[in-house]
Amino acid sequence: MLNREWHLLSRPVGWPKPEDFALVEAEVPTPREGQVLVRNKYLSVDPYMRGRMSDAKSYVAPFELGKAMQGGAVGEVVASNAEGLAVGDHVLHFLGWREYAALDAKNAVKVDPDAAPLSTYLGVLGMTGLTAYAGLTRTASFKEGDSVFVSGAAGAVGSQVGQIAKLKGASRVIGSAGSEEKVKLLVEEYGFDAAFNYKNGSVSEQLRESAPDGIDIYFDNVGGDHLEAAIGRLNRDGRIAICGMISVYNDTEPAPGPRNLVRLLQTRGRIEGFLVGDHYDLQPQFVQEVGPWVASGALKYRETVVEGIENNLEAFLGVLRGDNTGKMIVKL
Repeated sequence: MLNREWHLLSRPVGWPKPEDFALVEAEVPTPREGQVLVRNKYLSVDPYMRGRMSDAKSYVAPFELGKAMQGGAVGEVVASNAEGLAVGDHVLHFLGWREYAALDAKNAVKVDPDAAPLSTYLGVLGMTGLTAYAGLTRTASFKEGDSVFVSGAAGAVGSQVGQIAKLKGASRVIGSAGSEEKVKLLVEEYGFDAAFNYKNGSVSEQLRESAPDGIDIYFDNVGGDHLEAAIGRLNRDGRIAICGMISVYNDTEPAPGPRNLVRLLQTRGRIEGFLVGDHYDLQPQFVQEVGPWVASGALKYRETVVEGIENNLEAFLGVLRGDNTGKMIVKL
């Protein structure tokens, strides 16, 4: 049996190119003592992976050249050399970008395919959902009555931020997205009070029209002109949670910072970056509160599903381009 896996051959400069990667055939690994062999069924591709393709100092180690890349995955245990996990169990782990993975059982989280579709453990009920929940409730200190602006609002994280804010009593939720179809989705399906297409003109002007009374929270997935626009509309004691800045991930030169930071003095505003890995203590609370919303349909989610390991790279590049609506998933 052969195991196909994606390797990073060279570190991308600017936008990643196909020649920076290779789909390699290798032997299916044999699980050692304390390990399980998992046949992956769904793989996650996420914007943060672009940072791991660089060797710049960051919060997580870069991908190694000439070796399989990593990412979230859900699969079925097909061989077990460990207690607690048996053949037929389904697990969540972080050895994605490949068809088969041998890993320590302690690094696998058992999931229930009968409780929710397996793909949701990579998105709405997984790291994506916890990112939205932790960033909004803890980093941005959300409180009932807040007005919330979300960039990248039709994406996996952004769409959940807006809906959670509404479910918890936000006075107004505004989202930005990159197409008219996504703007319509935000308002008609996800319940945002207002949304705009950032490609249609000045983000600052469109945000001013959408949030005439200002915003109390900005959940930033984009950076750049969105961050500057949000600072300009920030109310007294406003909070900005930096989740990602996809607009600058492929820049080869440092991006200019917001030109209106003095507004933070006037508003007593706060900007704080966060990583979901620092907030896993919220997981039980997150599941307890959000799980019933998902089960009842109160919190809706979308997935963009790409078929086949051979299309894993294209799915990742699609995330960087904004091709996805909701969570981008690769189905094997």
